[in-house]
Amino acid sequence: MRLVIAECQVDYVGRLTAHLPMAKRLLLVKSDGSVSVHADDRAYKPLNWMSPPCRLTEAQVPEGTEAQAYWVVTNKAGEELRITIASVEHDSQHELGVDPGLVKDGVEAHLQELLAEHIETLGAGHTLIRREYMTAIGPVDILCRDADGATVAVEIKRRGEIDGVEQLTRYLELLNRDTTIAPVSGVFAAQQIKPQARTLAEDRGIRCVVLDYEELRGTESTEFRLF
Repeated sequence: MRLVIAECQVDYVGRLTAHLPMAKRLLLVKSDGSVSVHADDRAYKPLNWMSPPCRLTEAQVPEGTEAQAYWVVTNKAGEELRITIASVEHDSQHELGVDPGLVKDGVEAHLQELLAEHIETLGAGHTLIRREYMTAIGPVDILCRDADGATVAVEIKRRGEIDGVEQLTRYLELLNRDTTIAPVSGVFAAQQIKPQARTLAEDRGIRCVVLDYEELRGTESTEFRLF
């Protein structure tokens, strides 16, 4: 991961245009190829970003521009994030290694187990492929097939918020590059789904399912239990 704190201007050129005037910001370049621009607020949410696959080029500073560096980040659609850097306060690279992924709490982990056992909760004809389906960016909670045989990726949360939708979106972008399982649709499943998360999910074609934990527990298999 590369961390750059710089006085910079950011211009997005693509389906629309967006401009961030010159100010001090954090530029985050991750090993997955993503580039994001952060201010010292807004929690985890960047001001602008480019998701992988994309390419960062440290280009020649445009004539007439007083700048120390000029970055152009381009994605496969030809959209660009143009970052004009006036000065740099910090520039460092760090090797974080392989992340073990999110460790779910007991309820969330149990929800995954119960839903996998009763996968038709998502709809008649659904069948399980596997739990914890590993990808290059982490495990998908559940991978299954719907009644038509199409692949479905399921992200499970106790409380469904926007970050969970973003997480599932990243998984879907990656899974849909695998021709052996594509096309892959998404299901965002949680005990409670925030309105903003539902709106974002539905806008991205992701189906939302509210899970009743107690109801799923009531259908839990007792086949291998003594009591």
